[in-house]
Amino acid sequence: MPFDKLWLIKQKNWHARARRRLDATFRDGAVRTFGPPPAEGWIREIRDALGMTTRELASRMSLSQSAVTQLERSEVTGRAQLDSLRKAADALDCNLVYALVPRTSLEDTVLTRARSLARRDLAGEDPVDVDVFEERIDHMATRLVEGGRLWDDRDPG
Repeated sequence: MPFDKLWLIKQKNWHARARRRLDATFRDGAVRTFGPPPAEGWIREIRDALGMTTRELASRMSLSQSAVTQLERSEVTGRAQLDSLRKAADALDCNLVYALVPRTSLEDTVLTRARSLARRDLAGEDPVDVDVFEERIDHMATRLVEGGRLWDDRDPG
């Protein structure tokens, strides 16, 4: 078997293993989601709960008071940088938790994408027998997943 094909097979297996491992992590609750952040942001919420002023937080972060105020505003607007949030978390004796948590399992995301692409590719065909047509979609979707090119420019429609 040529090296390219062997490498491709290993890559596909690695992706599938990574999906299963991450799906198990999310399913087991290793990453929990919170509700929406407080209206004033986490920094302000925790700072207030600790009874800490912006001046005191600024001192702990080696920043100006106005820089802390700006950081709190940027957190609320979603424009705060991770390194700034990390510094604020340290100054507040907190851990910064940053995670992307899939809305569904990664496996479902891949299969949904593959089925959408298969449906699009078979759209011109007349599905005389719906069950047979669905089997064709499943077969094509399986091949697409194995082929690994699900996320290029193609629009699944």
